[in-house]
Amino acid sequence: AQRRFDRAMRYQHSFWYTASKEIYEEALKADPDCAIAYWGIALSLLNNPHSPVPAPNLPLGLAAIEKAKALGAKTARERDYIDALAAMYADFDKTTHQARVQSYLKAMEALAAKYPDDDEAQIFYAITLNVAASPADKTYANQLKGAAILEPIWQRQPQHPGIAHYLIHLYDYPAIAAKGLPAALRYAKIAPNAPHAQHMPSHIFTRVGYWKESIAANTASVKAAKADNEFGDQMHGQDYMVYAYLQLGED
Repeated sequence: AQRRFDRAMRYQHSFWYTASKEIYEEALKADPDCAIAYWGIALSLLNNPHSPVPAPNLPLGLAAIEKAKALGAKTARERDYIDALAAMYADFDKTTHQARVQSYLKAMEALAAKYPDDDEAQIFYAITLNVAASPADKTYANQLKGAAILEPIWQRQPQHPGIAHYLIHLYDYPAIAAKGLPAALRYAKIAPNAPHAQHMPSHIFTRVGYWKESIAANTASVKAAKADNEFGDQMHGQDYMVYAYLQLGED
């Protein structure tokens, strides 16, 4: 169960939701009392946290959180993770997505503060800072705060897929995009089979005008997405690929 959970987390950190959910479910088959695996299922059902949760996923995610709570996690840390994620699903039929995101941000801030030596808590808090950031804030305070959390952890965990991935998201703004180049140049090598991991560096490449690199990244992403029947990832990669070709005048 532990091996499967760890593998599911690696997939989750590359937003490979379908695959991660299946592996969390395998962890539950190996250990039906693994409450934190239900947390993982609820996490996978968020899909890309930068967009509203797909409506069909909301009751499923809430059910997974409720199952996790009913089982009773074996440590306070696990219970805190479950309680924090519950903010994304609680009263989903009465509150807006953005309101739930802000509640989740507060919960993750508290979690990260309670467990300062828990890298995963810091990593999830950092990406939530980006998810919850106001588009109107051109100082990018949230984003730079999140990046400042991740950069030193990355020195200790250079192969962690979530850190490279989330640094790209945190720097994915015109004024600060160049700061994301180290992560963009490394991430695809860390998670070579994940379609989103192949595509994500092109967010930075597009910002800084690395058109050939963007084409190469999205060619690999589209190929991986086709092989895995991830049609959303396929079209997203093709969109960026076409844009890069047009920037080079290669109609």
